[in-house]
Amino acid sequence: MTRGRTVRERVVTRLLEEEMQESFLDYSMSVIVQRALPDARDGLKPVHRRILYAMYDLGLLPERAYKKSAAVVGEVLGKYHPHGDAAVYDALVRMAQTFSLRMPLIDGQGNFGSIDGDPAAAYRYTEARLGAMAVELLDDLGKDTVDHQPNFDGRIEEPTVLPGRFPNLLVNGSAGIAVGMSTNVPPHNLGEIASGLRQLVVDPECSVADLMRHVPGPDFPTGGFIAGSGGIEEMYAAGRGRVVLRARVVKETLRGAKEQLVVTEIPYGVSKSKVIARIAAVARAGRAPAIADLRDESDRDGMRLVIEMKRNADAAELLSALYRSTSLRVTFGAQLLALDHGEPRLFTLKGLLESFRDHRLTVIRRRARHDLKKARAEQHVTEGLLTALARIDEVVRVIRSSRNRNEASGRLVRLLELSETQAGAVLDMRLARLTALQRSQLTQRLRALAEEISGLLKLLDSEDLQTQTMLDELQEVVESHPSPRRTVILADDQARADQNELEERPADEDVVITLTRQGFVRRFPLHIYRRRTASGKPLVQSYVDDHLVRVFVARSQAGILAFTERGRCFLLPASEVPEASAATRGKSLYALLDGASRDDRIVAAMPVGELAHDDRVAVFATRMGNVKRTRIALYANAGRGGVIALGLRKGDLLVDARISQGSSELVVVSRNGRAIRFAENDVSASGRTAMGVKAITLANEADAVVAMLFAHHRAELLTVTRDGWARRTAFAELPLQRRGGLGALVISDPGETELAAALDGARGDALTMAAGSGAIKSVQVASVPALGRRARGRQVFRPVAGDYVERVARLGVEGVAPSGSEDGSPGSEDGSSGRADVVAGRETTVSSAEDEVEPRSGPQLGLLGR
Repeated sequence: MTRGRTVRERVVTRLLEEEMQESFLDYSMSVIVQRALPDARDGLKPVHRRILYAMYDLGLLPERAYKKSAAVVGEVLGKYHPHGDAAVYDALVRMAQTFSLRMPLIDGQGNFGSIDGDPAAAYRYTEARLGAMAVELLDDLGKDTVDHQPNFDGRIEEPTVLPGRFPNLLVNGSAGIAVGMSTNVPPHNLGEIASGLRQLVVDPECSVADLMRHVPGPDFPTGGFIAGSGGIEEMYAAGRGRVVLRARVVKETLRGAKEQLVVTEIPYGVSKSKVIARIAAVARAGRAPAIADLRDESDRDGMRLVIEMKRNADAAELLSALYRSTSLRVTFGAQLLALDHGEPRLFTLKGLLESFRDHRLTVIRRRARHDLKKARAEQHVTEGLLTALARIDEVVRVIRSSRNRNEASGRLVRLLELSETQAGAVLDMRLARLTALQRSQLTQRLRALAEEISGLLKLLDSEDLQTQTMLDELQEVVESHPSPRRTVILADDQARADQNELEERPADEDVVITLTRQGFVRRFPLHIYRRRTASGKPLVQSYVDDHLVRVFVARSQAGILAFTERGRCFLLPASEVPEASAATRGKSLYALLDGASRDDRIVAAMPVGELAHDDRVAVFATRMGNVKRTRIALYANAGRGGVIALGLRKGDLLVDARISQGSSELVVVSRNGRAIRFAENDVSASGRTAMGVKAITLANEADAVVAMLFAHHRAELLTVTRDGWARRTAFAELPLQRRGGLGALVISDPGETELAAALDGARGDALTMAAGSGAIKSVQVASVPALGRRARGRQVFRPVAGDYVERVARLGVEGVAPSGSEDGSPGSEDGSSGRADVVAGRETTVSSAEDEVEPRSGPQLGLLGR
């Protein structure tokens, strides 16, 4: 009976409608506040904030080692987020995906999913650490800048919001569905948001139009286009808006009057694999009869979805059909809903910026108070130490005569009029601090603390200083993490006019570029090269006063970097090199470049990809024996007008320029027959206009550098003297030494003859030798004997009396290795790999006449036929 009465006493009688209403509201608010909506101040949902805080607590900073994602998930679940491990790991993965966040907050290692829609690997396989942008959100967390709350079991505390040095909600966006409400904030460009915040600070009464001069619209990580600005204005002014996103599609013209559409960027949030499946379904259903085939040629360098069209098909009509039927055009329904101190609120653009501004000013004030308190405490202790040092004999006497620490502390307080804290610091002071130097340092520290306290007091008393501090710190973040705009915004009229217009460009394919000594350049497709070399026909018509000096492969949409003997650098798109028949030399490269002069001979040309992100180095050798290394990214703005490639002393000229991975060995050869071999790292990388350092000491003023080569494991030094003697010698026979020496002799009769040329004997099939009289002879490399470095070799060219070998050129395509090579043949210019990364990471194999040509690496998928 007693137990029954207890149970009845615990039963509360309520109407079912009231209980359902109250429970549903409690559940709804729990979902809204604790799970689905981000905070307007730091732009994070609780799960994201807890993941970042847990990783920060574990010490997983950007400069530290990665840690298993499973450990991070376990830490979050055990301390802060009592929900499912799948939800925590999914949130962690999204913060590491470059196609999901505009500025990723986590640096992931392993499979974190792809834009194809592939899921991430299980958390036991991946590793993670904080990204640099996450540190900007967590900075100053330990300075009482934000409030903390107990975790779910009350054992420890967690922050309710992060300090956040940048407006993360606007920069990275957020999406979530709560009970009866949802949010969908698009990502933006960090620099533009910073500029908009500065406008708000300057003019707090500014309008949406004023802000849009600085923040024109969202900037999605996947690029693409925003068609029209009407939806953007509505979103920024009212908090809701519809933004139309379009893929970037270009039309490439192929040989034989065929065309193809290439998708290089897709709308934000769209899976590439679903786009491919939908296009294939549309083609099979007969709603896009112009499609002949569909291939996915995407690689590590970017997206490339090729839609091959039937001959004479209308590209604009096909694109319109694809826009109607696929996700190449979607609508982004924006809703700027976020939590405002725990309450859901629909924000405008100005409201979100104001929320961040107010939050950041609060953080700066709290940080200043914390630093002020800490500085005053240190000042107090330092003053006590200086007081004790001034009367050190009395202090020592008191301490020696005291029975214990408490008695000594009390007596010091009374003797020197110190506080308990100061007395404790005096008792803890080491004997080393009794020196005059330590006393001087304490005095200097006291002055520095006084200045710091004065500055903090001024900061706390001035809202203008607080605002300026906020803007300065935000500008530091912008400058530390530059990120150009990726999404192009089309005006309303432009969007309507360009509805089905296409950007046109030549096909992105491998082409062969030839360069003659006099600077004539031409290009032709690989199949032409294959046909001509297989039949033994020359690549370029022979001329008495001109011959081939460079033949290399480039992507038609990449660039060609050219260097002149007077130290100028030019960058020309490969697509602008004219196609010409074998009966001509092509067009003069000087005519294609705005700032080039025929008096300044082009001595080197090579294919390059995206220079701004290229971490390789350009290596230069000059006639007077200097060598220089410079990051190739510094030549990204060369253009047709050219820039200075290196500084040259009076009378000096550039002999050669090559691209290196940065860890090779260099061989510099002089006309008098000396060669020096040294590590490339002996030459420090320098600025674009620097002169470089000495590579080899020349024997006399008449001597000069004739060649610079990379000494890889299979390379050979092929030397040709002016009287026609040739020989191949392994680079290993040259002693490895420090740069700047005389080098070793590589000719048998120094003083009687000079070197005409020095080349890599492991590359190419044939040599073309030109005499001073104009006589030309071609010699197979295999016929040149392999001998020691002091052997004479074989006379492969016999000039007539009084004549001499003036120039030697190697025939064959540079920068690539023979297909099917099994002996580790050098592929790149410095022999760092067995196959060449010719342009932008795409491999192309061009070989001798009897070998096949592989135009591209990677899968060539006929998706419509699958």
